[in-house]
Amino acid sequence: MSEFSGDRSLIARVHWQRLGLLAAFLFGVWLFFHLFSSILLPFVVAAGLAYFLDPVVSRLEHLGVRRWLGALVLLFALGIFVVLFILQLYPVIADQAAALAQSLPGYIGTAQKDFGHLISDLQQRLGPGTVVSAKLRDIVANQAGAIVSFTGTAVTNIIGSGFAVVNVLTLLIVTPIVTFYLLRDWPSIIRHVDSWLPRPYEAVIRAQAMEVNRVLAAWIRGQAICCLALALVYALGLTLIGLDFGLTVGLAAGLLSFIPYVGTLLGGITAILISLNQNPGWHGILMVLLVFGCGQAFNDYVIQPRFLGDRLGLPAVWVIFSLFAGAAVFGFLGIMLAVPVTATLGALTRFWLRRYLQSPLYLAPAPE
Repeated sequence: MSEFSGDRSLIARVHWQRLGLLAAFLFGVWLFFHLFSSILLPFVVAAGLAYFLDPVVSRLEHLGVRRWLGALVLLFALGIFVVLFILQLYPVIADQAAALAQSLPGYIGTAQKDFGHLISDLQQRLGPGTVVSAKLRDIVANQAGAIVSFTGTAVTNIIGSGFAVVNVLTLLIVTPIVTFYLLRDWPSIIRHVDSWLPRPYEAVIRAQAMEVNRVLAAWIRGQAICCLALALVYALGLTLIGLDFGLTVGLAAGLLSFIPYVGTLLGGITAILISLNQNPGWHGILMVLLVFGCGQAFNDYVIQPRFLGDRLGLPAVWVIFSLFAGAAVFGFLGIMLAVPVTATLGALTRFWLRRYLQSPLYLAPAPE
């Protein structure tokens, strides 16, 4: 019989001690990320890679390959793929991205003039609408530049805060080393963490951890497939219709699609601006809309039902909010951590909601 079974005061004291320890742990985690967020990016990327690659290494281990060797071979193959990508595709993307960054202000100016002409035509057709017309002209002529400037500054701050200390060279050196050690020791790490769980709640905590793992694995796998498929569709489609910088815009729009609909909207707007400058008229705009419409329909009706379905448990609104909240708090590192934290909070919220719906707090009748 347990030494705590007959002493209710001792049980209550232990309960509050556990709650205090949990609160202190959460505060320590927050303080740790707050103090060291500028140098944690390689380690967070390494942890994400290890989590993503662990099933492959475990399968190789079951086939008789030693775990350290399987991890080394897998990372070596991934490194070769990255090098080939850099050598073959990166120069083209870099050149197009640089040219697009230089040309974008001109595209915006052209779009402002086109929208200004459109407003003038509408005013002539609808009659004198001086107040409305003035407001619309101010938005098109003045506020569009401010919005673009704000967007550029926000993106620069997010990326800059993530790379303030950690540069690309550090990522290329530190991340593979940390990933290798995490992959090699992953089962040992899981066993040690499991042994630290409080015994009365180990089954509950383990079940919630498995639920978080299920949601997170489904999201990562599904979003990776969706982003790659959309990047391929957009890049090929925009290139085939002859759009300038179509390869770069399409790849960027597809890879940004891990934020629901944001990649498609930003890519579509950018492609329309380029199309207006390249071939003024509706034909180019309709072709751009056709490419993005087909890509989004392919994603919504083929890819997501096949690879995600209803198993995810992460609504698009919460994903968007978590990504922006993470960027506001920890910059680029917050973007990396947003979905895992959201998946954990979602699993805990569903667990406590089930407990609440089965508790007297919900079921007890009102006093007469």
